[in-house]
Amino acid sequence: MPARENSVIARCTHVCRHAILPLLLLLLLSGCVENRANMLNAAGPAAARINVLWWLMFGLGALVYLAVMAYMLLALFRRRGSLEDAPQPAEGANIVVWGGAIIPALILIGVFGATVYTMDALREPHIPDDMVVEVVGHQWWWEVRYPQQQITTANEIIIPAGRPVAFKLTSNDVIHSFWVPELHGKLDLLPEKVNTFWLQADEPGVYLGECAEFCGVQHTKMQFLVIAVGDDEFRDWTEQMAQPAPEPAGELARRGQQVFLDSSCIYCHAVQGTDATGALGPDLTHLASRRTLAAGTVPNTRGNLAGWIVDPQSIKPGSLMPPTTLSGPDLQALLAYLETLE
Repeated sequence: MPARENSVIARCTHVCRHAILPLLLLLLLSGCVENRANMLNAAGPAAARINVLWWLMFGLGALVYLAVMAYMLLALFRRRGSLEDAPQPAEGANIVVWGGAIIPALILIGVFGATVYTMDALREPHIPDDMVVEVVGHQWWWEVRYPQQQITTANEIIIPAGRPVAFKLTSNDVIHSFWVPELHGKLDLLPEKVNTFWLQADEPGVYLGECAEFCGVQHTKMQFLVIAVGDDEFRDWTEQMAQPAPEPAGELARRGQQVFLDSSCIYCHAVQGTDATGALGPDLTHLASRRTLAAGTVPNTRGNLAGWIVDPQSIKPGSLMPPTTLSGPDLQALLAYLETLE
């Protein structure tokens, strides 16, 4: 094979390795993430606006990338000629001016204009005072309050579908970031400061949210659920959540309640209607109605709940919850009591 052809092949291989293969690898890896919210699957008006901007930027970036690759391949395969065939200085200057200044400036101006338009469209709409949710970030869980309904829960946010809901976001310790990719963008939760936000889900459904700001060792296990329901279901839910914990009916559950009240759990957790008034950890008044434990780390099952009580570090290392030493019968009684907290 002629030396010139070998040189061209070598240069093409170099281009593929450093330009094309990384793009293909990125596309392949994009399908390897499971159980994550898809930010391109817009389920609310705010996310839809953000998606339009994202696709615009992606399209422009792809066009620029393809144009650069085409020009590079053209330069690689262009037949070498004599010095007389070389481009004149004026031709080279035009390429630099248009390709390096005018076209990039036009693209940046267009992206800037689209960004300003999107930011204006994301302004908070008028929302009634009874549709306000307060969220406080902790290491590593989410405290959720409904001030008008006098409800306190954790790691799950129930909202009515088809209506905007106002949020007041703050942090109890470090900087966190509130992000529901299918409903809106991100906003930080700052200590001693309240940031306002809003969400709207067009249809009933369950939408995964997560902390988008590194906040410590368990940052990746600081998730929450936004559950959009119909108006009637939301009204029924608020009425149920405003009630104190029910009195345990069975003997085993009553014994479990006593185990709970005699343990150190009451110094960190509250159960409305009992002497447990701790505020360091999540409110447990309606624990059994939640879908997950430890801020989305594991499903809320009897086995996971037992493991979380006895050895929380095995499920969420670095968690501030200490292990609880209980005998087998006491643990079973405690689990029976906690399962009544719906």
